[in-house]
Amino acid sequence: MKKYNKFTTCIVLFYFILYLVVGLSLLVKQPFGNPPDEYNRYLIPQYIAEHGTLPNGYEESIRINDYGFSYGFQPILPYMFQGYAMWFVKLFTTDETALLYTARGVNLILGLLTAWLVLLLAKEWFRDRHSGWIFAFLATFLPQSIFIHTYVNTDSCCMLSIVIMLYGLTLGLKSRFSLRSCVIMALGIILCALSYYNAYGYILSSILLFTAFFLTSSGGKLHFHLREFLTKGGFISVLVLLGISWWFIRSAILYEGDFLGLHTRDACAALYASPAFHPDTRVTWQNQGFSLWDMLQNSDFWMLSSLSFIGIYGAMDIITSIWVYRFYKSLIFCGILLSVLIPPSARIHTKELKQTGKGLRIFYHINMIFCMLMPFILSLIYSYSVDYQPQGRYLLPALLPLCYYVTHGLDKLFRLRPLCAFQKRFNKPIRTWASVLLCSVITFSLLLTVYGYAFPFYNANSVAP
Repeated sequence: MKKYNKFTTCIVLFYFILYLVVGLSLLVKQPFGNPPDEYNRYLIPQYIAEHGTLPNGYEESIRINDYGFSYGFQPILPYMFQGYAMWFVKLFTTDETALLYTARGVNLILGLLTAWLVLLLAKEWFRDRHSGWIFAFLATFLPQSIFIHTYVNTDSCCMLSIVIMLYGLTLGLKSRFSLRSCVIMALGIILCALSYYNAYGYILSSILLFTAFFLTSSGGKLHFHLREFLTKGGFISVLVLLGISWWFIRSAILYEGDFLGLHTRDACAALYASPAFHPDTRVTWQNQGFSLWDMLQNSDFWMLSSLSFIGIYGAMDIITSIWVYRFYKSLIFCGILLSVLIPPSARIHTKELKQTGKGLRIFYHINMIFCMLMPFILSLIYSYSVDYQPQGRYLLPALLPLCYYVTHGLDKLFRLRPLCAFQKRFNKPIRTWASVLLCSVITFSLLLTVYGYAFPFYNANSVAP
């Protein structure tokens, strides 16, 4: 047992040290504005650091050139974290590089919290520690996954909110939604609601699964535990409303009832956008008369979306080795295929679902599939009708369920009787060595991407941060 504990401790230390080394390297090395849209996003933390207050979305100093609108219309909680951290640092120095690193550092901290919670989630989702480590490494060290935690954006807080929601939901399914799980789930919903609209599907799924949990079948009749549902659901709702209502009330007051700010943002763009980017004159696939199918057939949407989901750095101009893309595509394809084709058994059900009914398990997986599809559908619609930008970061909210099904497929493979019998007969730790090999390839792919491709690009195109 002591040997196992020491080994586990070594893996945990390696996991976090690797994250810190790679994360800090990217944070410091990336030129300012080189990551996607960082310049325009950084305007909001700068405003908060300078004025100590939140900007109106119409504020000219945060408005995006050409596009005519600002990110101030959308939830800006991550920018508030960054802006007030910068405000504090300005008490000691006004150095622009220090302030930029402070804003980026906030996201790196959010990334570390995400990595930690991914480990906790892996322990809940997988009985076997080998599968848990594969899931954790795959979700945390996908090149694009760690990249978004190293520059100014809202994606980082969004990914943290998703893992918090899933962790709280998992604990709740095991404990009939104890006080702890309700608080965790509420915190995840708050962070999600105030960071990124694209991930709102997780909020809806959390509500649906929470509701379905209290619906049981007995003697062929459905019974809904209304009192327990209202008590615990009311508690979560109060926490969430306390956490998010201030922002939507503020938006409703500032923007004449538009509490989401979306219509007002479009109106702002209509007023200030240049002709090439004006909502009425911008060239899109839709207003050129092409169908959605035409776009998918005659554009690089599929290729760019898939490759940048795996990892394209900089302003979508730093690619990694073709073998990294082939490795991840093969792994994801094979994992999903194994998850679908290998029939389940009583031994394979994941820990968070083993005490629930079959109907709830099916509904759970339907919701996870919905959470994977929703970011893709939104990205597809946006590229077709608004602005053609097939970027993998828009798809990252699907990462955790995707990694679950990939790992689940591998878990099924290693639980097949022939492999289990071979391992017992010849005393060969196939599962152990396979997980070590897979985590090693994932680690190597990340290091190759960062130090073999991104850093040489930055050195060849060096611009001071």
